[in-house]
Amino acid sequence: QVQLVESGGGLVQPGGSLTLSCVASGITFSRYTMGWYRQAPGKQRELVATITSGRNTNYADSVKGRFTISRANAKNTVYLQMNSLKPEDTAVYYCNAKLVTGTFYDYWGQGTQVTVSS
Repeated sequence: QVQLVESGGGLVQPGGSLTLSCVASGITFSRYTMGWYRQAPGKQRELVATITSGRNTNYADSVKGRFTISRANAKNTVYLQMNSLKPEDTAVYYCNAKLVTGTFYDYWGQGTQVTVSS
């Protein structure tokens, strides 16, 4: 079955950095658009960044210039490098895999907590 397993979350001070990883299994990883989303307490889940199979990237305005999404197809892994973290980046971060071929495939990880606090 399909699994997306996130890691790398934790507690970091404002201005610090973290790198999240998501390892996928059960899918042809290289074909999927991979993404990171986040959900803060009391708020809706929102897009953070996506990377297509052709490595085109898209970022939320709130993270542009601070976060970088990348992928390693040989490792079935997508990364999110987060720099200059702010308290408002505190959320559960979710990995997502999407593919539209005639059928819509949409898979989610369990999430990893990122807390930015002094």
